[in-house]
Amino acid sequence: MPTLESLLPSLPEAEMIGGNRNIQITQLFYDSRQVLAGSALICLPLDGELYQGDGQADKRDRIAKIALDGIKRGAAVIVAEDREMLLNLPGSVTRVFVPDSRRAISLMAAEFYGHPSRKMVLVGVTGTNGKTTTANLTAQVLRYTGRFKSVGVIGTLGATTETTSTVLTGASTTPRGLDLQRILSEFLDAGVEAVAMEVSSHGLALQRVVGCAFDAAIFTNFTEDHVDFHKSMEEYWAAKTSLFTDIAKYSMQFKRFAAIVNTDDKYGRKLINDVVKEAEYEYITYGIAENADIKGRNVEVSNRNLTFSVKHREKHEEVPFDVPLIGRFNTYNCLASISVGHHFKIPLEILQESLGSAKAPTGRMEFIDEGQPFTIIVDFAHSPDALKQVLTALNESLVGRLICVFGSSGFRDPDRSKRVDMGSIATELADLVIITSDNPRVEDPQRIAEDIWVGVKSKGKESIAKIEIDRRKAIRYALEIAEEGDTVVFAGKGHEKYQLVQDQKIDFDEREIVRETTRGLLKTVHTSRQSIS
Repeated sequence: MPTLESLLPSLPEAEMIGGNRNIQITQLFYDSRQVLAGSALICLPLDGELYQGDGQADKRDRIAKIALDGIKRGAAVIVAEDREMLLNLPGSVTRVFVPDSRRAISLMAAEFYGHPSRKMVLVGVTGTNGKTTTANLTAQVLRYTGRFKSVGVIGTLGATTETTSTVLTGASTTPRGLDLQRILSEFLDAGVEAVAMEVSSHGLALQRVVGCAFDAAIFTNFTEDHVDFHKSMEEYWAAKTSLFTDIAKYSMQFKRFAAIVNTDDKYGRKLINDVVKEAEYEYITYGIAENADIKGRNVEVSNRNLTFSVKHREKHEEVPFDVPLIGRFNTYNCLASISVGHHFKIPLEILQESLGSAKAPTGRMEFIDEGQPFTIIVDFAHSPDALKQVLTALNESLVGRLICVFGSSGFRDPDRSKRVDMGSIATELADLVIITSDNPRVEDPQRIAEDIWVGVKSKGKESIAKIEIDRRKAIRYALEIAEEGDTVVFAGKGHEKYQLVQDQKIDFDEREIVRETTRGLLKTVHTSRQSIS
């Protein structure tokens, strides 16, 4: 069992306010309600307080309440970034001041759990779009080689291995630092030898992956998203690039780190020129349009698969790939995982075989097949760029009409411009558009829909669009009007099994609702045909 003294070296800026350095630490917590006797409680600010300069009095009161509750429940050590609050705590509890409690908990957790990331292969994936698919494809590639006893994935879909799946608390793409180190430790104990992990901008800004040693980090792309959290594109960009600066520098102490970058993306090129070329680690570029190290060529798409060839900059031969995924954009996700394979010296032929049996992650361009005479796709696309990619991809192999059902999240779009953009994109690329509710949170879903409608009007496409706030009714309507050869895409929910309405999390599994509705409609058609005959 570690002592506080053994954990303090991981926190060079920590300051003992009072107490016993040699006290044993039974466990680490950030939630005072979970505190057990003999544990250390790290008092964290709210995630949303990262960029806020005001509300400090409320923050201090809240942190003090957390600390007092922890002491009441038996915490042996209180760690916080408020020196005055620590000085005023009652009793003889050991107190440690840190300038950044988010960073502190990640570093303490890494030390507490024995630095599990140093004992496994760890690949991080960051970018606005494509993280989930790229992480899962990378894991599939690493599994296929047979080099690793077990391969895990951490991200939007949870923490999974070949045989287990755990939903992450808080709907986070990247778990909090303490939870992340615990998951990696549990993976290690279960025999996991490699992990592909989504690394979100939130996770980077909130210091969640500090203390993780990565073998490689993938940059997929960068577009406007999550400005509600980061407050500016500059803050958002700074968060993304930290994986290739501070985190990379730490990783290089223990591993042969490599950056893997999509140079078809203008921000990927910026990352290479401004950051990566100045660093002392290996980098691999991938792309289709640009002269990349791993270059995709001859891309062809259908409504069931994707074919392309891959050429390495230093080799003459091209290797053909036939991947059971749809959408030209998935070529980039495949190229990213191929680049990871190159970093680990996996032959292209093995990568070809592994991606030949690839499976799309849940809710990512996922087919729903109940025997209907038209195509149904469920996808997580919830930003203008993601929606554009999905609709563009489906248009490339379209037979009949493209029917799009989507909404936009509440409390995530300060100037509401994303909603307008999504409305114009949907009506420009789809034949019929049904605007509905997504995760309205505390906003009025009707108002969100009306914001989207502004984009519809800007294209003069009111005649092909309608608003149906009730998402179940919108789903049914889209399936009722679909004809043979059409494609119906339900965008925005993907893998999610809930809707966020006001302060409630309501059960809503779109994939299952679509399946049930489709089966019901097919049964009705079958029954009516029998009655006619």
